[in-house]
Amino acid sequence: MEMQANSWDNWVEQALSRLHTLKLIRSLRPIHLPNPLPRLHDFEVFHRLSPWDRSAVEINISEPTFLKWVHEIPSSGDEAACGDGLDDENFGASHQKSRELLLFSGNDYLGLSSHPTIGKAAAKAAQEHGMGPRGSALVCGYTNYHRLLESCLADLKKKEDCLLCPTGFAANMALMVALGNISSLLSTGEKPLRDERVAIFSDALNHASIIDGIRLAERQGSAEIFVYRHCDMPHLNKLLSSCTLKKKVVVTDSLFSMDGDFAPMAELAKLRKKHGFLLVIDDAHGTFVCGKNGGGVAEEFNCESDVDICIGTLSKAAGCHGGFIACSKRWKQLILSRGRSFIFSTAIPVPVVAAALAAVVVAKKEKWRRTAIWNRVRDFRALSGIPIGSPIISLIVGSEEKALQASRHLLKSGFHVTAIRPPTVPPNSCRLRVTLTSVHTTEDVEKLTVALSDCIGLSQIRVYSSSGYARL
Repeated sequence: MEMQANSWDNWVEQALSRLHTLKLIRSLRPIHLPNPLPRLHDFEVFHRLSPWDRSAVEINISEPTFLKWVHEIPSSGDEAACGDGLDDENFGASHQKSRELLLFSGNDYLGLSSHPTIGKAAAKAAQEHGMGPRGSALVCGYTNYHRLLESCLADLKKKEDCLLCPTGFAANMALMVALGNISSLLSTGEKPLRDERVAIFSDALNHASIIDGIRLAERQGSAEIFVYRHCDMPHLNKLLSSCTLKKKVVVTDSLFSMDGDFAPMAELAKLRKKHGFLLVIDDAHGTFVCGKNGGGVAEEFNCESDVDICIGTLSKAAGCHGGFIACSKRWKQLILSRGRSFIFSTAIPVPVVAAALAAVVVAKKEKWRRTAIWNRVRDFRALSGIPIGSPIISLIVGSEEKALQASRHLLKSGFHVTAIRPPTVPPNSCRLRVTLTSVHTTEDVEKLTVALSDCIGLSQIRVYSSSGYARL
């Protein structure tokens, strides 16, 4: 199937040629900001947990917020502000009693959101450049800062190039729409015939941004969607074998955000060699958490060369904001020319890009943070007896009321753990989603497991569901 695998390069090249003919190729023209770019080796790194790390997991909520949560009273967040309005000099000032909570529900896996090096990088860029040019990347929002961050991320993911996007959601939307555009650009008529469409095979539990993206591609008549049961490789193989469409794509989360399990990367790599499909992974929860250098799930399972396109985010383990697509230069050119959620969105502000640059360096160099988070996984496993396999712990309790009751109990015990309910998860699989970080301590995990034992039966709990519930 090597010839078919290489066909994707040909199809992308043909699509780009068609865009050239139509004069629809778009370009990034970086604005060169004054003052030298930050030197990556100058970023300060630390070699152990520091007091300021705790601010990533020690939080406060106001007493009104606490009471509304405990009594399940809907809130629009207005209790966080006080005073009579925006003109009131006390607006936003907090003089009310607050509750201290230990956060076990965020995605700041390495605790980098409170890292002083990252904060200083953002502050320095803001002082020197303000928020940077405000516009879409194709107009004026793309700078030499953005280009440097793309190069660093491409290097991290072992890919030829990278495209920054406003969010991870926008990155997935842009890629899925661009995939569908290939069949439209190469079609013989106004609309692609059935055998000209792209066949997209999607894991049943993929993230909403993937689902929305392929729904849009399908609605445009450029793609056909095949949903395979969650991590079920025999089912995927069967669907691939029976599909007569030539242009095949398999897209999957690498580390699933609600179930905490990994995609079977080795088996996907084998199927890719057999069927010649384009393999796309969304490594939002694996980037910086997995792999010796933080390269993500593909690095962890030694299959980086088998992944054609890698979606990532800077809003989780990087502790910042934004998304990216690590890919070849051809794919980057196609996506920036046809990915509407990229084209029509304002570019990431320069201070945020500067912070992300620092985060990439810190995350790679402070390897002890990856060691720490996996130590906390082992702690939870030993203390609870639950065979978890990642920092995302999905404790399925069943009904919505049980999940809410357990969340309220944990809140009263001093823990911020939210109940996850439909439509995010299937009916009767409501759960507590617990996330571990490198700045939690063994003592934190011990206290959490005691509180969990008081509200749910840990010995009978289901860690994740393999029902393969499809949300398409």
